[in-house]
Amino acid sequence: SDMEKLARATGGKIVTSLEDLSASDLGAAGVVEAKKVGDEDMTFVKECRNAKAVTLLVRGGTEHVVAEVKRAIEDSIGDVASALTSGKVVAGAGATEIELALQLRRYAESLSGREQLAVKSFAEAVEIIPKTLAENSGLDPIDLLTELKSEHDKGRKWAGIDVFTGKVMDAWKEGVIEPLKVKTQAISSASEVAGMILRIDDVIASGKTESKGGPRMPGADAMGGEY
Repeated sequence: SDMEKLARATGGKIVTSLEDLSASDLGAAGVVEAKKVGDEDMTFVKECRNAKAVTLLVRGGTEHVVAEVKRAIEDSIGDVASALTSGKVVAGAGATEIELALQLRRYAESLSGREQLAVKSFAEAVEIIPKTLAENSGLDPIDLLTELKSEHDKGRKWAGIDVFTGKVMDAWKEGVIEPLKVKTQAISSASEVAGMILRIDDVIASGKTESKGGPRMPGADAMGGEY
């Protein structure tokens, strides 16, 4: 709630009765002012000491733009929180997926039969992520993936896609990283869903069926029969 956010920002405590109020419950803020932003009346609380809550004001030309910016900010905060919690990160920009696919294909060579096919298929599925990254950036996924695989074959395991230049870069050196926890959770969840789908033997789809006598004519009931 707004009261909880205000308490976290100012360092104060929420009390339900003035009789229970003490000096230790009070928070502090340098400036409290009311402003009108667009059509909304807002209260700004600034210059708080040791604030544990802040507000980001997102602006945009359309609701869709604002929603996209809001989603990007929430995802970024979640990634940072996950990285700080686990303390482990890996390179982004598709570098981790390409390296994983490379190692899986090498491992597949030690197998035979259906197991080998399964591991190779898993490797192909993992490569969908950098491929999609390239496509969404307006780049040629075939050329980029070919170049990425070549770089990883040479031992450059952090080679990833630079979506701004359309070239291969060292993702780790450029600071493009992702929380390890997010990567492992995504792969684990996708594997579980794929396993569930593969265990389905058949799908029964139900649809609307017409009556035995075919469609009824208007007024058939009133006329006492079917036609």
